[in-house]
Amino acid sequence: MIASPPNPFDPKLILDGIRRWVEIETPTEAPEQVNKLATIVADGYRDLPATIERVAGRDGCGDHLVARSSWGQNEPGVLVLSHIDTVHPIGFIERLPFRIEGDSAFGPGIYDMKGGAYLAYHAFRQVCASAKRSPLGITQLYVSDEEIGSLTSRALIEAEGRKAKYVLVTEPARDGGKIVTGRKGVARFEIFIKGVPAHAGSRPEDGRSAIRELANVIQTLEAMNDFKRGVTVNVGVVRGGTRPNVIAEEAYAEVDMRVPTMADAEELVPRILNLKSQTDGVSVKVVGNLNRPPYEKGNAGAALYEHAKTLAAELGFDLIDTSTGGGSDGNFTAPHTATLDGLGVDGQGAHTHYEQMYISSIEPRARLLHRLFQTLR
Repeated sequence: MIASPPNPFDPKLILDGIRRWVEIETPTEAPEQVNKLATIVADGYRDLPATIERVAGRDGCGDHLVARSSWGQNEPGVLVLSHIDTVHPIGFIERLPFRIEGDSAFGPGIYDMKGGAYLAYHAFRQVCASAKRSPLGITQLYVSDEEIGSLTSRALIEAEGRKAKYVLVTEPARDGGKIVTGRKGVARFEIFIKGVPAHAGSRPEDGRSAIRELANVIQTLEAMNDFKRGVTVNVGVVRGGTRPNVIAEEAYAEVDMRVPTMADAEELVPRILNLKSQTDGVSVKVVGNLNRPPYEKGNAGAALYEHAKTLAAELGFDLIDTSTGGGSDGNFTAPHTATLDGLGVDGQGAHTHYEQMYISSIEPRARLLHRLFQTLR
């Protein structure tokens, strides 16, 4: 009896690799931990026909890795975007240790997005194991700061994205395995308000409350919310004042805005930056801008999705697309390069104490990435 060949996409084998990455905690603000994982990821390419470039971290962030196939680098190819940082602080793994319960594997960052990052690495290994190389060169970029807005990696992402013909993003799947073909743009602002202090009991008429003016600003911002249009504005942090018996001299707020289109961004970002005080003697200063441009489903991205949908059908599952309010590094490439996001594992609980990926999603999602590598031209 002839034994069946081993399954190159064995979920248990792949999960063992994901576990090794998950058990190295990598919060963005711990660059030494991020770099520890970056070294392990880089070592995984040493025996492959690939080159590794390590871009030194800066501004308190870890290193970025660029792995390039030894073939196809003289023409536009496939760029795979992944991040190896997570939001969970050091020590969180004691609260959320790697464990398996039924179809779920738990661990910090396992869903967002070490599972997806590892799938892309594994799929690339399978391409390298074949005698037939992929039609296009493959570049895999692992960044260290996506969870704080890719502040030190954005220029690298945009440069690599402009050189590529296709961009595949290994952020997690949504809502039961849906692929992502659109994301809202993200804008962040800080608001500084300066008033006039006074004794709240004996001379309140001499004061000009910065907190009262902040209340005016908050009402103006809240009025910009338009759920039907897809615009959301959230005042997420506020601070102000010193004591209850002092008219507040200073107040401060941090604001998050999400917009579905560049037209929305071009309208609303200036409105927020130009907020004015409604009170004499009080100043309002706003700083900030669009952090991630909207990822809109253009023609090239739609064609890439249709190709992936056909491949998924051949593999035996339906690939449905969706848009989401969360940003990713795909926001930086979608305006100029065909981009497909949400190619990572399925699961739930990103950024929470119950974050988990579904083991049943490993093989089909890994095979889909592999087939994309094999067929994109």
